[in-house]
Amino acid sequence: MALKNILVHVGGEQRRNAVDLGAQLAAQFDAHIVGLHIMAPPQIPPYVEAQLGGEVMEIQARFAAEEAGKAKEVFQSIVEHNGLSSEWRTREGDPVEILQLHGRYADMVVLGQANRDEPGPRAGDDIASRLVLSLGRPVLCVPYSGTYGTVGKRILVAWDGGRAAARAVGDAMPILERAEEVSVLTLNSDHGVTDGMDLATHLARHDIQAVTQNLQAADMEVGAMLLSRAEDFGADLIVMGAYGHARWRELVMGGATHHVLKHMTMPVWMAH
Repeated sequence: MALKNILVHVGGEQRRNAVDLGAQLAAQFDAHIVGLHIMAPPQIPPYVEAQLGGEVMEIQARFAAEEAGKAKEVFQSIVEHNGLSSEWRTREGDPVEILQLHGRYADMVVLGQANRDEPGPRAGDDIASRLVLSLGRPVLCVPYSGTYGTVGKRILVAWDGGRAAARAVGDAMPILERAEEVSVLTLNSDHGVTDGMDLATHLARHDIQAVTQNLQAADMEVGAMLLSRAEDFGADLIVMGAYGHARWRELVMGGATHHVLKHMTMPVWMAH
């Protein structure tokens, strides 16, 4: 399967990183790229609405329109620079619900990480965790800081032999097939290094040569160790399954999923 339709969530300070990476993939795969900006519905406390409701709504609407305009300018400048087939969409409502609706008609969704230093609640973190568990499509999560000249040249695959990890690898095959180097990191697998070797054999049948390594770690350490191994490998992409349920087998990767989404230092391809 090739990537032919890429949806990018264009919002917040992280908008440029997400668009840059989405555009890079669209150029590689000659794909159509869709920019989606989501405006939050007006929120007015009841005690304010009674006296200043109309005025506050007007201010919020003006601010939302300005943000949408800035996002569109960023998106259009990047896609025009890369000569991509593209379209722009603006919607209002709950970000996860809207991304679900539009994302299910795309091959993947590119989503920027929330800036942890911004004041107020970090809604973007919640968007990523909720979306990847409910979308049914792979999600490429892009760190809000740093610049990323490449994506998918050196890939670290986090593997535990489970369904979510298998889904992530299957969805990522178009990118894995173009990678220069792939490392399979087996995480607390029931079968240890054998699982990683079995996956490497499967990838080899797709002409993907992968090295394997095994990691056994305490539940709370898996996410940090995964990011550390990715840094050591020089990865520009992590491919991993996302876990969100409380069954005993998923407790380890559930914690790892949360840690990686919060502390990622490179793009992460997730599927559930």
